[in-house]
Amino acid sequence: MTDPCQYLDGVRALALDAGRRILDVYERDFDVVEKGDGSPLTAADRAAQDVIAAGLTQLAPDVPLLSEESAAAAFEKRRAWERFWLVDPLDGTKEFVNRNGEFTVNIAFIEAGRPVLGVVYVPVLGMTYYACRGQGAFKHKGAETPRALRARARPGDKPIVATSRSHPSAFLAAFLARIGLHDTVSMGSSLKFCLVAEGAADLYPRLGPTMEWDTAAAQCVVEEAGGVVLDRDGRALTYNKRDLHNPWFVAGGPGAGDWLKYLPPEV
Repeated sequence: MTDPCQYLDGVRALALDAGRRILDVYERDFDVVEKGDGSPLTAADRAAQDVIAAGLTQLAPDVPLLSEESAAAAFEKRRAWERFWLVDPLDGTKEFVNRNGEFTVNIAFIEAGRPVLGVVYVPVLGMTYYACRGQGAFKHKGAETPRALRARARPGDKPIVATSRSHPSAFLAAFLARIGLHDTVSMGSSLKFCLVAEGAADLYPRLGPTMEWDTAAAQCVVEEAGGVVLDRDGRALTYNKRDLHNPWFVAGGPGAGDWLKYLPPEV
């Protein structure tokens, strides 16, 4: 069986190619269509989906693909997938529409329900966050030397909390009130995970709806940087569930499980 890490260079190149297609749309006027769930869809989402799907098929013809922008296979079919690609071709479409640059390309390889390879590309910055099981996590831009990432342990003073720019909630406000003194940094898309992975934030609580393709690639980056992404019961997020929604979670460095006690009740 092929080691997923052998795909890493190819996936990184593919993410850059998708990013170029996204920027082609970003730099001109574009239409926005509302999907059935009320979320926006643009030509950039579709262009990135097409290039990623074609590239992954060429890279690993026998590995199935699950993506936000493709029809999800029924669980009765998916349940037999031991390995598959999990992709969000444009994570943060609201940020894309608002032209604030905080959107990403997310490509993950899932094995036995766990993300073992993850690439998060930031087209506007030309920045890639990437990781593969047992090889650590890295940040890379252009001709620079890749920099190893390390999530930091829980601080003794007030933590830095990464929060969603576009998805505030009363639950998050309650959580922040419970943890006491803290600083916040608001960010779009999976970049909040990346802040945790590089030690620029201590935790990222998500107390609202997300889908599996929103989190898988960045979860791999956080975990390979020494951090964790945990549900309310202290278990790592898993993938290819019957329901593709994620539970509430907290991403953070070593010891991040200590924050779970501050989660408010779900009602």
